[in-house]
Amino acid sequence: MNQISEKIDCPWNHLLSNNIMSNDISEQKELPVVRNKTNSIQTKTLNRIRRKSLQYNIEDNPPLHLTFLFGIQQALLSLSGSLTVSLTVANLVCAQADEDFKAKLLCTTMLMSGCCSLLQTVIGIRLPLYQGPSIEYMIPLLALSTLPEWKCPDYKSMLNATNQSDIERDYDSTLLKVQLLEGSLMLAGIVHFLIGATGVVGVMMKFIGPVTIIPAMCLVGMVLFKVATKFSESHWGIALSTAVFAGILCLYCDKLNCYIPSWNKQKHCHLMNYPLHKVFAILFAIIFGWILSDILTKAGVLSSNPQNSQYFARTDSRFHVVHSSSWFYFPYPGQFGPPSFLASAFVGFIIATMTSIIDSIGDYYACARMCGLPPPPSHAVNRGIMIEGFASCLAGAFGAGHGTSTYGGNIGAIGITKVGSRRVFQMVGVIFILFGVLGKLGAIFVIIPYPVLGGVQIISFGIFIGLVLSNMMYIDMNSSRNLAIIGISLLFGLMVPYYVSSSKKPFDTGYVELNNILQTLLGNANFVGGALACFLDNTVPGTLEERGFIAWQEITVDESNEEKADSYGLPFINTTNTKSKIFQYIPFLPGYVSPTLSCRSRCCKHKKNVDINIA
Repeated sequence: MNQISEKIDCPWNHLLSNNIMSNDISEQKELPVVRNKTNSIQTKTLNRIRRKSLQYNIEDNPPLHLTFLFGIQQALLSLSGSLTVSLTVANLVCAQADEDFKAKLLCTTMLMSGCCSLLQTVIGIRLPLYQGPSIEYMIPLLALSTLPEWKCPDYKSMLNATNQSDIERDYDSTLLKVQLLEGSLMLAGIVHFLIGATGVVGVMMKFIGPVTIIPAMCLVGMVLFKVATKFSESHWGIALSTAVFAGILCLYCDKLNCYIPSWNKQKHCHLMNYPLHKVFAILFAIIFGWILSDILTKAGVLSSNPQNSQYFARTDSRFHVVHSSSWFYFPYPGQFGPPSFLASAFVGFIIATMTSIIDSIGDYYACARMCGLPPPPSHAVNRGIMIEGFASCLAGAFGAGHGTSTYGGNIGAIGITKVGSRRVFQMVGVIFILFGVLGKLGAIFVIIPYPVLGGVQIISFGIFIGLVLSNMMYIDMNSSRNLAIIGISLLFGLMVPYYVSSSKKPFDTGYVELNNILQTLLGNANFVGGALACFLDNTVPGTLEERGFIAWQEITVDESNEEKADSYGLPFINTTNTKSKIFQYIPFLPGYVSPTLSCRSRCCKHKKNVDINIA
């Protein structure tokens, strides 16, 4: 197949090259592909090194107390995302001054995050991933806020008002907006679910390679750095101190171990050589930053004026959240009223869904590479996208106002802590469910000073972006084709959203809804860059090895079937049962075999048995 794709220059070239993404390992071994033995050895060695560098691999189960601490560490890292997105939804529906509503919304967000993370690690793609409120869904929310009917009143004057009926009418308006988001998000979640359940995402995987993922995921950094900056700007000194402390533990002290007291039946009391500072680098950094914030608060260095940005660096700035939160709160479907529908919101959510799927596929590959595993097969990716769609639909029913997606920062945290255990991320799901139900417990972690969260994000997001750039090892960096595609895609991914955000009226088609759709679509940096990179990579002539697919195939082919089945298979399905014919036709079950089509293009007519894998 490699020889055919190198000799034929036709529109089917990109489809032929993507045939390497077949699900069945045994079928791939029969493909007449010319392999690069040196590349194969390097890839296998790299995966073994990555697995050995982790203190706990994906199948390892740490002791319960360590599992809980590792889970708390990952939960603290991702709490800022839950808080950011839930506050964005509250601002959109004009509930800035309603602390009770914001507390309910945050509990709902954390409950949905916990349920989705638990489902994803048990029956989804089964990688150590955290599923939380998707940043992609913030873009349509921000676009909706520019519409006249979604404008919010002046709350300074409203707080001074004495007319209770005005406040009640405003709360009714808030509930109406939430209901519009509910129905639109539920329909978008159903579409998301069907894309995974029917195997359509498998078709997308045939067109998405390293050249597409590199610019798409790098442009996510545009959003990530804005989030990190937003939290760090309240006090850069605390944020940088936290980041430096975490960097020293995970980078400069990487080769050092700690001697800690331990006891077992064989050795009794003894000193154990354990990398404590590495596996708890984030947790220690949060504690360090929190103590530093408390010292500056007690010393009177930080401003006590709520209008000052330093106010959110104080440890006592949000104690009212703990006092106002109830001990128990149980979110339920329809808690804010029956779902309704809004076309512009639905279109925005659909665009966010497509962008989220591309991001998730890149995150799946990044997480697998971080854990030293082969790339996920199509049935696992289908299942992962399906679970995300189900969770987004569920979040819409509960009134969360946002979908769910994979968090890249937690993937970077695996590289810091050296803990890639699936059991740990299942614990993260349980912890978030508890946060959503136990209002007081969740509120305690919400009061973490903003610059402490920003400092941790600097390290975690930075490692994640570096991990994305490591995809370059699979492609030919001496190829002007690859360099041009990546460079042009990155440039357009920066230019177009900048123009959209800086222009007061970037589009004037005569239709308000169409203007909003275009603004939402082209204002998304990773969508613009990723879509352009995907188009160029699949239309500009290039060989399999040049595009990086040969290296990806070597990872998939050279890893044993047993390892792959253990990592991505379902826990209640025996690997021997996957050979049944019925499994070959269900896109989200192990053993799924992709259908093929024959190339009918004129340039392929002189070649025989040229098949194209379509899903």
